[in-house]
Amino acid sequence: MRKLYVGNKNYSSWSMRPWVLMKQAGIEFEEVAVRFDSFEADSQFKHTIGALNPVAKVPVLVEDGGLVIWDTLAIAEYLAETFPEKHLWPQAKADRARARSVCAEMHSGFGGLRNHCGMNLEASLPEVGARLMKEVPEVASDLARIVQMWSGLLDTHGGPMLFGREFGIADAYFAPVGTRIRTYGLPVPTHITAYIERVQALPGVKAWIDAGLAEKDFLQFEEPYRTGR
Repeated sequence: MRKLYVGNKNYSSWSMRPWVLMKQAGIEFEEVAVRFDSFEADSQFKHTIGALNPVAKVPVLVEDGGLVIWDTLAIAEYLAETFPEKHLWPQAKADRARARSVCAEMHSGFGGLRNHCGMNLEASLPEVGARLMKEVPEVASDLARIVQMWSGLLDTHGGPMLFGREFGIADAYFAPVGTRIRTYGLPVPTHITAYIERVQALPGVKAWIDAGLAEKDFLQFEEPYRTGR
């Protein structure tokens, strides 16, 4: 049985991406949860994950034969090649290129949103979101780009997902962004809210969110805006 190593579901946006992709696609795997204790070199988290991959980060996919794949995009590409019948990337060549482009943009960009609006499923921080939209231009510009991107893809492909009917890698890549928008009460048009709600209602995504809400952990180093649960 392949194993997927993930961090805390409440906080780990990168772990969320391959987990919900595999769960929603019906790809069997065993979850190995490695709780964040700290990200210091001598932490138990770094010790456990560092034994699997050189960057000591989650997620990590380990196949039966011992193949280890780290980095979310590498995992997604591997799964798409291993399970072509799942159509994790769009079937049309041009659409695959666009889907890879937006995933790569998420992978390397949106620093304002990622740095200032950390994933936190449990929290409700609309007052923080309102302040960030006023005081941090990068957050506002990242949000505007998300709205532009999703609107264009939904219009082009007709929904309900970004590239048509099927939940795919692109939707999995942006699923944590939807949770950030909800946590921080970031202002988006109604059709964007509707897309977020459709994604979060999917069984695979809902399962991650429900499990994250049930963790009840409070990790101070992951909580820039709260002093307690």
